[in-house]
Amino acid sequence: MSQKKPNNDLKAAIWVVAVAVVVVAAIVIVKLANNGSSNQTASSSLASPALMAKITSLEPSLFESVGQGTASKLPQTLPAGTPALTSNGLPEIVFVGAEYCPYCATERWPMVIALSRFGTFSNLGLTTSSATDVYPSTATFAFHGSTYTSKYLVFTPIEETTNQPDGAGGYVKLDTPTAAQQALIDTYDAPPYVPASSKGSIPFIYFGGQFLITGSTYDPSVLQGKTQDEIASELSNPSSDISKGAVGAANSITAAICTMTNNQPSNVCDTAMIKALQAKIGK
Repeated sequence: MSQKKPNNDLKAAIWVVAVAVVVVAAIVIVKLANNGSSNQTASSSLASPALMAKITSLEPSLFESVGQGTASKLPQTLPAGTPALTSNGLPEIVFVGAEYCPYCATERWPMVIALSRFGTFSNLGLTTSSATDVYPSTATFAFHGSTYTSKYLVFTPIEETTNQPDGAGGYVKLDTPTAAQQALIDTYDAPPYVPASSKGSIPFIYFGGQFLITGSTYDPSVLQGKTQDEIASELSNPSSDISKGAVGAANSITAAICTMTNNQPSNVCDTAMIKALQAKIGK
């Protein structure tokens, strides 16, 4: 912004106005900075290309070798007649979690592995679960602020809070579900779809009206004490506990997604192992 040089008669008045403008501008800048920080994810960095390469370059033979691995929970099949959830004509997956949650942190690994077989993430952040919860500081990804692109499906993540305490016994708010998303949560993250004791639990993953996952699908302890890079490096070793857990869970998620996409792409979905897992999950 430019400003004309004032005449001598107006100098005093202009000076007062100028000071006022500076003060107001400073207040606005501080307010914007505070608002920005309160709306940001707790993640401090983005996943590097090298880290993502470790996930997106996993060999097909690895998936076949691991199979279900040690994943103890398969996607739950929803009853016939459950309304389909689509976006722009594509099946939609809704992930509801929170950055403090260690089970959400655990489940983001197979979600990223599986979804990367059908599309591409960008601006995927890094974060950890709460340092004071069970399985403290579990290294994971941050879906908040990320973008996922696929010609087969739509992925909608909702991270309700950060991992930063709010001083009132909870965590700083992050994403707010829309009314439609909240209706999904209220309906399907509750009996009879989940036990009464698990009502409202996270992560809650809704697969287009066909499948449901609540909680983590493999043992969170296998990730303890590891960084994101260390975890990613273990994925390619089919004998490692991390690979058996995360890749095994990713295979079951892949089987569910293949059902949603009519088994496309064929190079991912048309394998004996995926067909066997599809038979297990019932569709």
